[in-house]
Amino acid sequence: MNSKGTLLLNRSEIASLLGVEECIGAVEQAFRLHGEGKTVPPGILGVYAQDGGFHIKAGMLQLGRSYFAAKVNANFPQNAKRFALPLIQGIIVLCDGENGYPLALMDSMEITIIRTGAATGLAAKYLARTDAKVATICGCGNQGRISLKALAHVRCLSLAYAFDIDEERARRFAKELSKETGIEVIAIRDLAKAVKESDVCVTCTPAKRYFLNREFVSSGTFIAAVGADNEEKQELDPALMVSNKVIADSLEQCAAIGELHHAIEQGLVTKAEAHAELAEVITGKKVGRASDDEIIIFDSTGTALQDVAAAAIVYERAMSAGMGIRLNLGE
Repeated sequence: MNSKGTLLLNRSEIASLLGVEECIGAVEQAFRLHGEGKTVPPGILGVYAQDGGFHIKAGMLQLGRSYFAAKVNANFPQNAKRFALPLIQGIIVLCDGENGYPLALMDSMEITIIRTGAATGLAAKYLARTDAKVATICGCGNQGRISLKALAHVRCLSLAYAFDIDEERARRFAKELSKETGIEVIAIRDLAKAVKESDVCVTCTPAKRYFLNREFVSSGTFIAAVGADNEEKQELDPALMVSNKVIADSLEQCAAIGELHHAIEQGLVTKAEAHAELAEVITGKKVGRASDDEIIIFDSTGTALQDVAAAAIVYERAMSAGMGIRLNLGE
């Protein structure tokens, strides 16, 4: 393959090049570098549109070579009904961090799903109880699927509950993921009962009103709150953020658009009361789980460093495999 030009990669190609296990390792490296002060602070920009909006996340990492990535994602909740299009669509531009050359243009969907699931698995590795065996997945779409697979890489799960407002989707999820993971997965309607019996709970929905109540959660539970990535989205009772250990992927982002944002807005906590960023836990600057009784919440808004780490793997593997289409954008 000609080494010149910009590589164009579609979603199916990316899916064949990136798995959740290696993505957990790549995302861990990104968070570690950030915790060691070896990264440029990532940036985020939100632009609202009628019935939806766009967000742009950009970051840079030194991964043997310097990579810069910018992701532009569109989020339009009514797309399926109105246009038969996905809720989220977008692209990632990967550039050489030393000279700015555009190395690749990639569909962002698969990378976003996998790197987000990888962050959930990574957080569980550091923050869930070591004996965690039961999980509840709230939201049985693609993100729920990859979340369960990521959890299975870091904890020996024996049972998972699947919850979705679309009960048929929860049943399909349970049937398919039982086969794919070897874990017993059961579709449930009673979320309170399932969460009370769980060691881990992942929320990955587009909800705009919280559904995970404080009284549902037992001591020792690890919660990965994934769905809230703008000011309007919310999955967790803000009371959960009070007197429990909150770990942010990015404290500034979580205070602006995550679950933490809602608790701050209601005057229940301050940004300073969040315990740590995940990068601080990974590098040992802050303690993660200190006892088996703690409820720990990972506020996951998604950072550009995760996108850079995942996109770099995809690009390097595509180059080695001779995949993708070459474009010369300067012609």
